[in-house]
Amino acid sequence: MIFETEIGTDILRAKQLLDKEEIVAIPTETVYGLAANAFSEKAINKVYHAKGRPTTNPLIIHVASKNWIYEVANEINEKAELLIEKFMPGPLTLLLPKKKFVPDIVTSGLPNVAIRFPAHPVANKLLELLDYPLAAPSANPFGFISPTTAKHVYSQMSGKIPFILDGGKCTAGIESTIIGLKNEMPVIYRLGSITISEIEDVVGPVTINSDTTKTLAPGMLKKHYSPRTPLLLTQNVEQALNIYAGKKIGLLTYNSYSPQLQEQHQIVLGKTTNMSVIAYNLYSAMHTMDNAGYDLIIVNKLPDEGIGKSINDRLNRASTV
Repeated sequence: MIFETEIGTDILRAKQLLDKEEIVAIPTETVYGLAANAFSEKAINKVYHAKGRPTTNPLIIHVASKNWIYEVANEINEKAELLIEKFMPGPLTLLLPKKKFVPDIVTSGLPNVAIRFPAHPVANKLLELLDYPLAAPSANPFGFISPTTAKHVYSQMSGKIPFILDGGKCTAGIESTIIGLKNEMPVIYRLGSITISEIEDVVGPVTINSDTTKTLAPGMLKKHYSPRTPLLLTQNVEQALNIYAGKKIGLLTYNSYSPQLQEQHQIVLGKTTNMSVIAYNLYSAMHTMDNAGYDLIIVNKLPDEGIGKSINDRLNRASTV
């Protein structure tokens, strides 16, 4: 089906469509999500189809309150409860054993369900109106750049969905951190807006999942978040600019412009002293570069610490050169 996609701020319009098992793009503090009734297999199938996402890649359920987490998940131990109390609502997703009534299509047949309680006023108002949670992967074609504005969604998903609920630009700018509890030991399955040190301050030491042979949670694929334009992530911008001197290049960097390239072909993402600013600007800058007709986007790798580690994770997965 081809839709006349609308952008608007009418939360009741979004609710009406969701109640009819349609899909709606919604804002969260991380990125825009492609939302559907998490208890409707019909609606969830529409999400997979619209995104072109394989059904072997599970979805995140978004809930209206902490109480909903206990409704859809089992075995919520003490460490999980500490994380819920500290970081929810917010950009944290917990991977927990699902209750039987949660459709297997949401979890790709896996026993655990990814759950988060977003911290966006528009998303929360919508969720409070519903008597079901929303499954919502990022509102973009599978594998491409995540959207942080309603316009980003429209440019990628127009005609595929009926409505985009506009909630302004996403404040966190990159996806949530996904953490599970394997034998009560916290395991990070996707780096995100909440840093490793912030999590360890609450629950003690964590490990990062190293098994890349299985998709155990959303966001684990080796290639993801990519622009259509080839992207190169490098620690040596000057060398890369020399190697690809014959190409039309766009540069994403931080702190200052490179003297080797005209400033009009560069975007400075922010200062390294405030990685959250860089995260906020990242996907918008990638969309801008991707629409500028470059042969190659070169990205200056960030210091691999704090949110910088999460940003580098996204850029590594987006890199195609």
